[in-house]
Amino acid sequence: MLKRNLPPSHPGEILREMFIREYNLTITEVAQGLGMARANLSAIVNERAGISPELAIKLSEAFGNTAQFWINLQKNYELWQAEKKVNRKSIKHFSAA
Repeated sequence: MLKRNLPPSHPGEILREMFIREYNLTITEVAQGLGMARANLSAIVNERAGISPELAIKLSEAFGNTAQFWINLQKNYELWQAEKKVNRKSIKHFSAA
């Protein structure tokens, strides 16, 4: 369980701020370079969609980092969101005593 009060950044925010803006690119340019629809990339950059393993590989190739970097961003974001939704107190424990 992640013990943080602040949510981790959505991977789309990282893509937008650290890569697209830093490299002075447009969403259209990046989408074309990745071989994907602009609308799909826009949904990710605007934090309405997540990064798939396939896209993580494409992003790692495009920006010179690792697919694991992108997958970890996505996983940490999703896990933090899930922790806020799940009521742990309502779950029956089956562990051995």
